[in-house]
Amino acid sequence: MKALYEQAVQLLEKLIKIPSFSGEESFAANHVESFLNEQGISTIRKFNNTWCYNRYFDPAKPIILLNSHIDTVKPNSQYVNDPFRPVIKEGKLYGLGSNDAGGPLVSLISVFSYFYEKTDLPFNLCLAVTAEEENSGQKGIRSILDDLMPLAFAIVGEPTNMQMAIAEKGSMVLDCLSTGRSGHAAREEGDNAIYKAIKDISWFSSYQFPIENGLPNPVKMTVTQINAGLQHNIVPGECSFTIDIRFDHNYTCREILNTIKNHTFCETNLRANVLAPSSIDITHPIVKAGLAIGRKTYISPTSSDQGWLDIPSIKMGPGESARSHTADEYIYLAEISDGITIYIDLLNELFPHLTVAHKVETTHSIQ
Repeated sequence: MKALYEQAVQLLEKLIKIPSFSGEESFAANHVESFLNEQGISTIRKFNNTWCYNRYFDPAKPIILLNSHIDTVKPNSQYVNDPFRPVIKEGKLYGLGSNDAGGPLVSLISVFSYFYEKTDLPFNLCLAVTAEEENSGQKGIRSILDDLMPLAFAIVGEPTNMQMAIAEKGSMVLDCLSTGRSGHAAREEGDNAIYKAIKDISWFSSYQFPIENGLPNPVKMTVTQINAGLQHNIVPGECSFTIDIRFDHNYTCREILNTIKNHTFCETNLRANVLAPSSIDITHPIVKAGLAIGRKTYISPTSSDQGWLDIPSIKMGPGESARSHTADEYIYLAEISDGITIYIDLLNELFPHLTVAHKVETTHSIQ
C-alpha cells in the first residue's frame, strides 16, 4: 500500500506542474496515458479523455466506473505560492488542482492499478480520466459515454473527505440583461440600467423557493458576474450580470425559469450544458458497502460529472470541497493515503452486497 501511495503522490506532483485548464488538458492527458501505459495498462483515448478496463475483463460481470477529471480552474489573483510548483509543507501538498480533483484522481488511478491484474474480481473496473469537468465542456466525459461499455454504477472522484455524496444538486447558468437608456450623467437624462439591475439582483439574492419545513433549500441562486458602463460621465443603457443556480429534484429547470421571469424585469438567457441533479438509492450495494466500512452519506451542494451519468453513482474522494478553487490550494498527504485504503476497502466490501443484489434481481425475474 505504501508503494501505491508514493506513486500517487509522485504522479500528482507531476500533474500540478502541467497547466491543464478546461479545454487545454492535452499535455496532462498525455502524461496520464503514458503513466498507465508504462504500467502495462492498455488505454483508449478520445480528445483529452483516457479510459481503460481491468486486464481479466469478464463480460458476464457488472462494470464499475471509476472517474475523475484532470482539468482545473485558472488560479485566482490571491495566490501567494506558484500554482504550478508542487510544494510539500507540514504534511500538505500545495498546487493548483491538488485538491480538486488531483487527490481523488491519483487515488482512483492507484486503486485501479491495485485491482488491474486480479483474476477473481466479482466485477469489472473501468477507469476514466476525463477533461472539461470544470466548464461542463462538450469534449469531457459526456463525449465518451457512448464509447464506454455498458456501466452498472460509478464512483466519481471529487473531494468529499471520503464520505459518500449520495445526491448532488444540478447546475445551470443564466445570463441576464437589464436595459435602460443612455444619457449624460451631469443632466437628468437617460434611464440607468444599473439601478434596474440592482432591483433584480436584490430579488435573486433574497428569494426563497417554497419547500417543506425541515428540508434543505432546494434552489440556490448566486450573482457571480456583473458588467456595465462605458465611462464615468455616461448613464449606462445596459447592465449584464450572470447567475449561478444550483437546484435539486424538487424543482425542474422550467419551473425555476418561470419563477424568475415572473419576478424580474431583465432579459434572461439560459446557457447550454445544464447539469441535472443526481441521486442514488440508499439501498444500492455501493452505498451499503460504504456504510459497512464506516462511511457516512450526505447531500452535496456542488455539482460534478455525475450530472452527465444516467447510471447510479456516488461522489467520493480525499480532500475537502471547501478548498476547491481557493488560493494556495492544497491536500493533506494523509488524505491521499487514507483515500486509497478506503477506496480499496469499499470495493472489497462490495462483493457480498453485489451477490445479495444479484440474488434478489434473479428471484424477481423468475417471478
